[in-house]
Amino acid sequence: MPAAPIRSRGPQLFRQFIIAVVVLVIIGAVFSLLTEPNAASEHVNINQLVDKIQAGEVKTLTIQGEQQLEVTLQDDSRLTTRKEATQPLTELLLQYGVTADQLKALNIQVESNTGWAYWLSVISPGLISIIVIGAILWFMLRQVQGMNNRALMFGKSGAQETGARDRKKQVVFNDVAGSIEAKQELEEVVDFLKNAQKYIQLGAKVPRGVLLVGPPGTGKTLLARAVAGEADVPFYHISGSEFVEMFVGVGASRVRDLFKKAKQTGPAIVFIDEIDAVGRQRGTGLGGSHDEREQTLNQILVEMDGFDNDTKVIVIAATNRPDVLDPALLRPGRFDRHVTIDLPDIKERLAILQVHSEKKPLESEVKLNVIAQRTPGFSGADLANILNEAAILAARQNKKTISQQDCLNAIEKVLLGPERRSSVMNPEEKRVTAFHEGGHAIVAHFSEEADPVHKVSIIARGRAGGYTLKLPEHDKHLHTKQEFLADLAVMLGGRVAEEEFFQKITTGASDDLEKATKLARRLVTQYGMSDDLGPRTFGHREELVFLGREISEKRDYSEETAERIDQAVDKLIKQAYHLARHLIQQHKDKLTNVAEVLIEKETLEREQFEALVA
Repeated sequence: MPAAPIRSRGPQLFRQFIIAVVVLVIIGAVFSLLTEPNAASEHVNINQLVDKIQAGEVKTLTIQGEQQLEVTLQDDSRLTTRKEATQPLTELLLQYGVTADQLKALNIQVESNTGWAYWLSVISPGLISIIVIGAILWFMLRQVQGMNNRALMFGKSGAQETGARDRKKQVVFNDVAGSIEAKQELEEVVDFLKNAQKYIQLGAKVPRGVLLVGPPGTGKTLLARAVAGEADVPFYHISGSEFVEMFVGVGASRVRDLFKKAKQTGPAIVFIDEIDAVGRQRGTGLGGSHDEREQTLNQILVEMDGFDNDTKVIVIAATNRPDVLDPALLRPGRFDRHVTIDLPDIKERLAILQVHSEKKPLESEVKLNVIAQRTPGFSGADLANILNEAAILAARQNKKTISQQDCLNAIEKVLLGPERRSSVMNPEEKRVTAFHEGGHAIVAHFSEEADPVHKVSIIARGRAGGYTLKLPEHDKHLHTKQEFLADLAVMLGGRVAEEEFFQKITTGASDDLEKATKLARRLVTQYGMSDDLGPRTFGHREELVFLGREISEKRDYSEETAERIDQAVDKLIKQAYHLARHLIQQHKDKLTNVAEVLIEKETLEREQFEALVA
């Protein structure tokens, strides 16, 4: 069970204390009303009572118990007094001078103390003390019991269980758009959970563990839930970080408890999300073999080894960092099946958008294929976020339906950030920005290898003063050197346009230069696309896990080669710079038209832009 978050119990204890005090006050008030019914009567002494009797003012004299005397006067007012318990009333009055005739004229009544009020008045003082002491003991025992329960549950697994019959929370493969190959791999797991005997009779061993590998947001957790939903078995969901505690041995105890529960309810699925939090390579941190994380990992390895052929429990884990996992986790017999979940292509993006748009009121003009085309490299979570942002934008404008423009604006908001229309540029900066973005767009349009321009805008978004949105016509998995050179030229087109039209440069191209430099260095050191250095890579990047995360680059080349790498990078950037200058000088009039329209309208869509440069 995951450690309960540390919360202040002060307010809760204070509320309980206030409730106890209020209850005791109410009980005391009730007892006071029962035991003091004549609290409003005037108290007098015996001499004053005798004077009233001799004056003939006493109407009724009531004896209550052995000492209490209640007096009712002729005007119906009440008096109270007390006498000695051992002395009779008549003897007392005669001693104080009351005559026999005056005694005969008195209406004397005697009330016996045998009712429930009498006994309640007798036991109420002790009863209140008992209630107060009992309440204090009850609160103390309750707190101790809660602490004992938390102590006993400290080593228990806090896995969230979704029962096989809990239909509201079940997910099946039809609810997961895309990931066709991944679903095909997982269908064997479903078949084993449904028809395990078929495999056991043939001596076949279904994978003990399935490792889902893919970028964040690609639907690894959703696929694991879909496996449990298709197989109609219990699903135990826990995060890798929930095993690790500051106390050594707690994580291993939780692992044992989790697998014990799964075996008792088998067939079942145990899903460990972000397993790299506990499954990193051993021996890379402080503490040696007594490290809590390493003990937890060792217990996971032992539990997975302890599965019998008849055990119908499959462990599914998810991570986006398979390179840091311990080799013992990846060997056959543990996580011996790896399912890779890539970012969706355009067809899968369209299917994902259709799933997430089912409960959203889209206008008839909304074309999801256009949205899918504009979102290359987006994960399923990103696509869901886009439709959610579009709904928020529509609600902000008090609309009842979501339009195509809302969806397109949501894409740009996710990519670049919200619009900053309050950021007012002076006319000179606005003109420079228009020619800068127009330079990007012109170079991209007239470069044969560059992606087409979909939108040009000088409205500030996020940290960008303006932007040029260019997107591929279809998904690409391979890129050529010519495409990279075209991209470099597009990145430098804004700076070239500033030089050509204003004979000066600004800081607006700083981000473009940084991106161009990184891309050119990757062409030389990683892709082997330098004509001077040849087809080889330079340097080796590795991650060192010791005190935190540190990425270092191991140089496997000399200082002379490093200088040649710098020269090759400079050559590529200059080559792209000359290409951008050539295209802008050749189409200078079209760039001027685009910039002037941008100054006036601030935004150009693809059709408008292509009409200007046609």
